[in-house]
This record gives sequence, C-alpha cells and structure tokens, in this order.
Amino acid sequence: MKRITRAVAVAAALALAAAACNANNQPPAAGGSTAAAEAGGTFHVLSTSKEISLDPAKSQNLGTSTIHLVLRGLTSWKTSPDKAAELVPDLAADTGQVSDGGKTWTYKLKPGLKYADGSPIVAADIKYGVERSFAPELSGGLGYHKSLLVGGDKYTGPYKGAQLASIETPDDTTIVFKLNKPFGDWPWVVSMPAFSPVPKKADTDPAHYGEDPVASGPYQVKSYAPGSKLELERNPNWDKSTDEARTGLPDAIVIDMGLQADVVNQRLIADAGDDKFAAATGVSVPAALIPTVSGNPAVKARVATSPSGALQYLAMNTKRPALANPEVRKAIQYAVDKQAVQVAEGGPEYGGEIATTLITPGIEGYQKYDLYQAPPQGDPEKAKSMLAAAGVSNLNLVLAADNATGLSVAQAIQQGLKRAGITVTIKPLDTEPLTDLITGNKPDFDLTVSSWLPDFPSAIGNIQPLFASSEAGNGGYNISRYSNPAVDSAIAAATAESDRTKAAGLWGAVDKQIMADAPVVPLIYARNAFLHGSKVQNFFLPPYPPYPNVLIVGLSK
Repeated sequence: MKRITRAVAVAAALALAAAACNANNQPPAAGGSTAAAEAGGTFHVLSTSKEISLDPAKSQNLGTSTIHLVLRGLTSWKTSPDKAAELVPDLAADTGQVSDGGKTWTYKLKPGLKYADGSPIVAADIKYGVERSFAPELSGGLGYHKSLLVGGDKYTGPYKGAQLASIETPDDTTIVFKLNKPFGDWPWVVSMPAFSPVPKKADTDPAHYGEDPVASGPYQVKSYAPGSKLELERNPNWDKSTDEARTGLPDAIVIDMGLQADVVNQRLIADAGDDKFAAATGVSVPAALIPTVSGNPAVKARVATSPSGALQYLAMNTKRPALANPEVRKAIQYAVDKQAVQVAEGGPEYGGEIATTLITPGIEGYQKYDLYQAPPQGDPEKAKSMLAAAGVSNLNLVLAADNATGLSVAQAIQQGLKRAGITVTIKPLDTEPLTDLITGNKPDFDLTVSSWLPDFPSAIGNIQPLFASSEAGNGGYNISRYSNPAVDSAIAAATAESDRTKAAGLWGAVDKQIMADAPVVPLIYARNAFLHGSKVQNFFLPPYPPYPNVLIVGLSK
C-alpha cells in the first residue's frame, strides 16, 4: 500500500543548555507583533537559502509561506495567534462540494479572477498545473494528490500530450477531482502549491518556470538573482475583495538570500536601516544569542515564539522482545523525565511545553488529556513497581540518537530511566544512517527520539504516518512498528470522513486509543522562535504551523 500522507520531521525549536525551570510555568504568549499595519513600504525577508523556486510543482512549502504571495490555490489557510488554522476559499468560491461517498470533489471558481497580465484564470489552468506536478522532471513537491487521484499511479505528466482523466473541467469555472477512495481532507490538499493555476502557453521552459511564474497572488516577480536576491512587486490585477487569506499590504517584498544564520539574527537584533522592516521566517534564534535576546527587553519584544509546534516523542520499538509487552511500555511512560528533556531543549519558554497527546495543539482534533498523569519529572518508583508486576527485571535498552542534535535529549532520557532501574545505552549516529535505521526493515534499536510536524492542519498528519501498520518499515515513519488492526480501521474511518467536525472527533478518539497501547512517550510540543524588525507588524507564530504567516505581514512607518 502506498503512503497517502507524509509529514515533515523537524528539529526541536532550540537546543540549548538552560537552568532548570518549573515545568508547570505558564507558557508565553505567541509573541511577535500583532499591531495595526499600514499599506506600503518594502518588507525584507532575511534568508539562508541560496536558491528559491516558485515552481508550484516542485514546492513543499506550507500554505502560509512565500510562494503563496505569488501563487493562489483553490483553498488557503487563515491563522491567528491562539486558534487552529482555518481553511478558507481562495480561487474557489467555497472549500469544495463532495459527492460519490467522498470520492468526488467539485470546485467553482470565483468570478473575475485574473493573472498579472490581465488574462482570466480558468479551470483548465489549474488542471494543467496539477498535471505537470506528475512529470518526473518536476519532482520534489508535496504529492498527496498523486496517490489519491484515479490513475495518478501511472500518470507521468502532460509533456507528451497526455491528460489525467480524473481531473475534469466541464467549463472555465468548474473543476472536478475523482479520487480512488474517500478522503475528507481533500480541501486541505488543494491548498498546496501544486493546485496553483499554470497557463499551458506559459510553460515553455519547465526547468525555469519557477524563476518567474505567472502570478495569481498579490505579487509578481520583478527580478531574481540566485544566491543574492528575489524581488517581488505588486500584481496590478490582484483583487483583494476575492482574497481572504492575504492582505497584500507592502508595496514590495525583497528576499535577501544566501546569508549566514548568525548574520541574520545579529542584523535583526541591531534593528538598523532596512532591517527595521525585515524578519527571519526560517532562521530560529540560536542558543548563543538567547542571553542577548532575553537580556534586552526591546529585543525580546521582537521575538515571535510559537505556542506549540512539532511533537517531540520517544518511540519504543514494539517488535523488540523487551518492549513487546504493553505493560513494560506503560512503565516507561512513568520512568521518562520529561522535565529534563524540556530543560535540555531550552526550558518552557524557548524549548517547548510538556506533551501528553499525539495530536498537537493548533490542529483540529486536539483534545487536552493526560492518560497516564505521570509527573513531569517522572515517577521512577511507580515505574519500578509496574515492571516488577510485569515480571521484568534488569531491562537493558539501546537508544539510537542523532549525534549532532539529539545527544542532550538522549542523555536526559537515559538518566530518567536509570532512576527506574532501566539501563539505556546510547547509540549515536549521523542523521542519514539514523533515518535509514529507524525507517528501514532491520530496526536494530529499542528506543529513539523523533520530532514530527504535519504538512497541513489535519490530525491525519499526526496519526496516520506514525501509527498506521502500513507505515512500518520500507522508509515509513511508524518507527515504533506499532500495529493494531482496530486502530487501522479507526484511521481509515477518520480519513474518509468529509465533515471536518466529525473527523476531528474521530481523530481525537484514535489519539487516546493509541496512547492506551503506549507505543510512544510524548515529550514536548517544541517551540520555534523568530526575530523581526521594529517596523514589522502582524508577525506572529500560531500554534500550527509554528512559522510566521507571511501572507498577512505589514509594516508601520
């Protein structure tokens, strides 16, 4: 069975040594600026990237990122500092009409939509944009739709004249998608870059299309110098009245490229010249600068911190004899010192909040609960008694860890389990060999720590890739090798549900169902932190995604 969803493994927000903090401290506000912004000015993005492609077929960008300043999709995202991301219509008049038991989705385009050159945006352009994402020469983009559209498994793109019959365009304003199975999150899928319109007549040089794509959003490319700068200017034919996801406030946006991460943060701390109108959207505040940032109230006020973020968790390989018994895994829930992990990652303010669920805050379906109610620092005596009741003694486990980013957390796990009488040997590996080990077919490890962030705001991204039986081995990320037929059935039911409120309830129930089997220990919801200049407004990090929404950023004078 092919994987139908893929989440992005991400590093914890900040890895730094910090003084021990009270794990019950209240988390900080989202941070950043949400003051009123004015129209006009030039917004600068300071980036470490050396190349930027605006080709929708090749992009894995989230729905609130730079590519969506230039390109619109059928749907889009609306974010706020303290609420779950909201799906809103974009080029489409609504978020989709479903029929055929969840396998057919129909969209009508809003009237009067135009490209930057004034020509009309038509349904055939969206169909063609999706089709070109199947071309092998344009690989690398988010590909959920490729395994869901009927015939997508054999389709190889439009460049030899073939069309994908499961995408129909009966007229210029209607587009219909035929899926091979019910998939309730299809409205989120059509917010992805591949569903941006691409006029076939403009796709004369596919390899370079991303340097100056036909603009449907509030901005178009003015100039692009790889490794140096990408300049965006206003699209004169963008109509704000048709777009509830974007504010289009700045007159221009300049992405300064190829910068060193420390240079980005030092410039934003200094807050001089054009950097007052600048921000980092992908460069987090590093450990070395935390004292500088925290010690200067004026600078700290310009740090946007996410309320939550990727789930960092301890995976237990359920196929290993030592961990096959659920009672042993439940004992480890009490042995782990989550507070020590939190401290190793920067404490409550910058590292993250103690986690007890699989679905992360900011995702529909998240329900705050704590099945085991273990204290943050662990309960080694209870863990010992549970192991004794299970007839287990002298438990020796191997923890595979990333030797560049994961040793401090691995050591915190090791020390916590030692207090419960469990011996942990840390096996340090480089990132690639570690990934091969934990996702491969010879998983020679007992424990490993990982982090996970969905590609779109649905609990399917928290649950299906990590716990469906089909995702174990063969490169999948069910690294605990967890397999429960009842859970697989529940995942299938939640996946097929097109009513998002009902689906959220189903996913919340699956979360608790899995935790009852204890294949993983949730550790923290990892925070991100980004600096911005003093004139940058509407710059904040929502619970999901833990990145700024550049579609709404504005400036003050």
